[in-house]
Amino acid sequence: MAADGILGLAYQSIASDGATPVFDNMMSQGLVSQDVFSVYLSSKTLFKFYSGQQGSELLFGEIDTSYYTGSIYWIPLSSESYYQITMDSVSINGQTVACSGGCQAIVDTGTSLIVGPSSDISNINSWVGATVDQYGDATVSCSNIQSMPSVTFTINGYTFTISASSYVSQTSYGCNTGFSGSGDSLWILGDVFIRNYYTIFNRQSNSVGLAQLA
Repeated sequence: MAADGILGLAYQSIASDGATPVFDNMMSQGLVSQDVFSVYLSSKTLFKFYSGQQGSELLFGEIDTSYYTGSIYWIPLSSESYYQITMDSVSINGQTVACSGGCQAIVDTGTSLIVGPSSDISNINSWVGATVDQYGDATVSCSNIQSMPSVTFTINGYTFTISASSYVSQTSYGCNTGFSGSGDSLWILGDVFIRNYYTIFNRQSNSVGLAQLA
């Protein structure tokens, strides 16, 4: 099924043709009780979804407390364009392996993977035992997932850790990591990251909130 378009939810400063984003219209018309929207991304497969299990949810104007446990960690935006934040480092087993000295990242539901500078991503994939194939995919042995290390993202002094079972995707063709390199210095924390945390985009305080899934 073809897509009809993109429902952009970032700031108007990067909107195509200067269009007013839909959430800005919702806020200006008083259609939401709070100037926030929140995202729960399910890890369920389509088969499980159609079997009646919980799917993903985008909630405008509210935060659903049933999706998370503990505190919400609020991270101020460093740029009001994308939802851009400052990331302190990326580490494995207590060792900084990427984003040394800090870097900029955007939290983006429209990107499937975790994307970063090619050299940093290559280092992460090496640390987790991945081999990059001729197509650019970072492959691992599916039998090794349980013994592969977790990857920790430190943001605004808070640590957010994702396990190998979260960053490795399994298909009928094998197993790949969810880390992809690019020629840009800007990191993208896409769905591989967001599936691990209830994510809140706060337009009132210009921040992103992350909370541990319930």
